[in-house]
Amino acid sequence: MKVLTASQMRAVDQRTIEAGFPGVALMENAGHRVVEHLAKRYQPLSAHRIAVICGKGNNGGDGLVVARQLHTRIHPAALWVVLLAAPEDLKGEAAANYRMLQICGCPVLGEIPPEAHTATLVVDALLGTGISGPAGGRMLQAIRQINTSFPLADVVAVDIPSGMPSDSGEPVGETARANCTVTFTAPKVCHALPPNCDAVGELAVYPIGMPPEWCEQDDSIRLSLVEPAMFQGLLAPRPPGGHKGTFGHVLAIAGSRGKTGAAALTGLGALRAGAGLVTVASAEGALAAIASCAAELMTEPLPENETGGIAASAARAIVELAAGKTVLAMGPGLGRHPDIAKLVECVTAELDQPIILDADALVGDVRGRGRTRVLTPHPGEMARLTGKSTQEIQRDRVGAARAFAMERGVTLVLKGQRTVIAFPDGRVWINPTGTPALGTGGSGDVLTGMIAGFLAQFPGDPDRAVAAAVYLHGLAGEIGARALGEKCLIAGDALEYLPDAMEECAEVPDGE
Repeated sequence: MKVLTASQMRAVDQRTIEAGFPGVALMENAGHRVVEHLAKRYQPLSAHRIAVICGKGNNGGDGLVVARQLHTRIHPAALWVVLLAAPEDLKGEAAANYRMLQICGCPVLGEIPPEAHTATLVVDALLGTGISGPAGGRMLQAIRQINTSFPLADVVAVDIPSGMPSDSGEPVGETARANCTVTFTAPKVCHALPPNCDAVGELAVYPIGMPPEWCEQDDSIRLSLVEPAMFQGLLAPRPPGGHKGTFGHVLAIAGSRGKTGAAALTGLGALRAGAGLVTVASAEGALAAIASCAAELMTEPLPENETGGIAASAARAIVELAAGKTVLAMGPGLGRHPDIAKLVECVTAELDQPIILDADALVGDVRGRGRTRVLTPHPGEMARLTGKSTQEIQRDRVGAARAFAMERGVTLVLKGQRTVIAFPDGRVWINPTGTPALGTGGSGDVLTGMIAGFLAQFPGDPDRAVAAAVYLHGLAGEIGARALGEKCLIAGDALEYLPDAMEECAEVPDGE
């Protein structure tokens, strides 16, 4: 699902209007979609006490439509409609909807009355995507009231929470905090990126008249939000004649003395993601511990150095082992010995198969050169790869990931809250799933294995394979955290809940 900047959204709106779809109809549809969402989420809606708080712009106009439909169709237990602007300051469609609300006989207040603080729902329609800079004056006071003076209420934001900059993940001032946000046509940048996405709550995206293909087929829009519809085809039932050779063979180069668990988790991640076969190649002294973790893992011994890690002389053996393998995963648990950089350089230069590099294999100047190379750093590793500080990386995760992927010709998976997937052509996909519960040792190893497992099955569709692994890993963590608690989840639990995550995504109707 494409993610739009404010200017891109305005361009889509204008194109729609010029094509013959009136602006007042777009606003009517937007308000209708909000009421539709409220009715679906807060049943029965007629039992609620609702405060609709509007500003003077188009966002306020949407709110006035919401108020009219609540007043004429839903008849809630109580309805307070507040317009924090002089009616004569309204323009265009917003002014027209104010007049329609008057004709319907719905009272419109100029301030939030004390009794409205008993509301069970607050519709935030103060400020939309047109804001520049921090909110001030009456808008700021109203934002503060929304956040502090409605103890019984859920807050539903129209388009974006008021005060939030549309084109950034970074707040510029105080922002309304929503339990859910109803937006139109496509997500906006602030919906996708932290920390602003934390104030968005549950995000619902509804069409209001623009043809979806205008966004989805526009190659100038380079940012997308990962959704199950993007990779549902990879979760389809397998062909009846499928066998272990059909679904790819992963070769994982991982593990060393004292770090055998990382190798086992990588191999298990690949298996659980659906790879037909998985071989873990590691230092000879580490193999017994790795093999004891799962009977399904095949193992291959490699020469080891004095620290119990894989020796540089193993490069030739790895290249030979790679014959007949579909994809390689390299890095988890290898250790920081100088030999590793030599191994990575040799393997990535000589082999044409897709290669995933993680953890200790994130060294050197790896280039894609037309081959699938997937790098999966966390922010600290990304800082090391780029020579920047972790703070610089975190300030512009999308920009840092995009620049690196384009320069190196690789797919970059920058882990963290809202993991960023950047491609060599400049496209960036944001993953919305995940939980702090996955901040535990071994989670990255599981993800590396899952990426390898999906790539093994779908080597001709690497973008969607990577996205599926990242999304499902995050969702499995969310499901596991709900069952076990955020503090109790461990890395292997994500694999236990992966089937539930796959089932949930496979059941989503295509296109939703």
